[in-house]
Amino acid sequence: MGRRILFITTDQQRYDTLGCNGGELGRTPVVDRLAADGIRYERAVPQSVVCMPSRSTMLTGQHQSTHGVWMNGVPLPVDAPSVAALLHDAGYRTALIGKAHFEPFLDPFGRFNENRLAALGTETIDAPQFGGGTGPHRGFDHLRFATHGATGWLHYAAWIGAEHPEAVSDYYSVVDADLEVNAAGFGDTGAPQVKHNPIPRDWYHTDWVAQRTIDWLAGLDADDDWFCWMSFPDPHHPWDPPESELHRIPWREVDLPAGYPESAAERERLLDDKPRHWRLWYDGQLVSNYEAPSRWVPSTLTADQVREVNAMNAIEVELIDEAIGRVLAEVARRGWTDTVDVVFTTDHGELQGDFGLLFKGPYHVDGLMRLPLIWRPAPTAEVGPAVVTAPVGLVDLAPTFAEIAGIESQPWMQGERLPTSDADARARGIDQQLTAWDSELFGVGVHLRTITSNGWVCTTYLPGTVHDGTEGELYDLSEDPLQRVNRWDDPAVRALRDDLVAQLRDSLPAERDPRLELEAPV
Repeated sequence: MGRRILFITTDQQRYDTLGCNGGELGRTPVVDRLAADGIRYERAVPQSVVCMPSRSTMLTGQHQSTHGVWMNGVPLPVDAPSVAALLHDAGYRTALIGKAHFEPFLDPFGRFNENRLAALGTETIDAPQFGGGTGPHRGFDHLRFATHGATGWLHYAAWIGAEHPEAVSDYYSVVDADLEVNAAGFGDTGAPQVKHNPIPRDWYHTDWVAQRTIDWLAGLDADDDWFCWMSFPDPHHPWDPPESELHRIPWREVDLPAGYPESAAERERLLDDKPRHWRLWYDGQLVSNYEAPSRWVPSTLTADQVREVNAMNAIEVELIDEAIGRVLAEVARRGWTDTVDVVFTTDHGELQGDFGLLFKGPYHVDGLMRLPLIWRPAPTAEVGPAVVTAPVGLVDLAPTFAEIAGIESQPWMQGERLPTSDADARARGIDQQLTAWDSELFGVGVHLRTITSNGWVCTTYLPGTVHDGTEGELYDLSEDPLQRVNRWDDPAVRALRDDLVAQLRDSLPAERDPRLELEAPV
């Protein structure tokens, strides 16, 4: 049998929120230590910059065109390949604790298994065999689901509703008939989806996920091989960490991020150099991602609101780091440290003030595309510390888990085992990653295809509601790390652009046919 695996994910976390990646706002000593002892990836890329497609890629090791989850609200088929099932069949104990999101979770009629599995006595559920269950599902023996806050029918929502009903309304309410509330802010600056949350820290979902993970590990036999996916819902918006923790990072003392142009004229100039949907969203004329409040106009975002959002985000990151520390202490208590590989990453990033924008959407720049990724191999693996600059992807996680477990990569996996060094990447020809976006929402269709290769990011636009198929973006990551200069129409790099576009088109997997249907809200 191979080594044990602790797979840790967050939701919507930027690369630069970790100290090991140059972050200076939040303190992340636990993850920084994993990076110092293991492999830190400088250019980890998601195959999608939105939750459900990206998480489906983590589970299946496939691009969204293959697994079929092309946007939020499209459920991953129950019979989709699963690396957890592969490990389970090889003798591993398997668990997923926290946010799964392979299926929509706003599901009042219990159509999707993840909600039916977790539901506790909900009258709309007509499948009692699912009520209050913990598995099995998708190859996991044990599942305890959570999303951000107390919304829905998942295990955390049921727990807090039963044990601490007075705290249910403490969270920011993102599900409200009044969309003005969804865009409102309840902090100090009026920043959208910020709230000072009176919930006690022990009841907050970050500590809940960590404690349920510890409980599961504590119940295993000493000689069990196991794969545990611990999935934190933070630091995804809304930004409402426990009020007791706000002292950690006073927002008034926070510097503005490098990606935020303070001048409105400068913001507008930069946006006008990009395809049309950038400026249309900024001006409040187009929404192409329903997780961004539909009535919020990004041009109203103020510098102080950016400071407050970044402070709240960093507090949530600190709480995650401390929670990881508690889980690693349980691993050590069980005597497993030398036999456990730890992999830490997220599903996609967050704009967090870049270009005067928040949230996410069809914007393939570093705020959303450059991910934290750390692999601390088990000390018994004798893989030395390294920093890898070659582009790697979330599609590479499943084959990496298979190799850790001593199992051959499967034909349905489309990625490769993560390189352990740049020399390893060169020897195996790892030099590109692909990212796709498809959305059809509010009558607006936006479709992007992107290649990251040899220090460049090249994005092509398929015909849609606001694009005719001729637009694109091209950025030189070494000379323009903030992606402010779109060189798509620059004659000096026309040949390079054409080569990258050809490379992209030659590399794209075939689209799933027929396409899966959009079935529910996110």
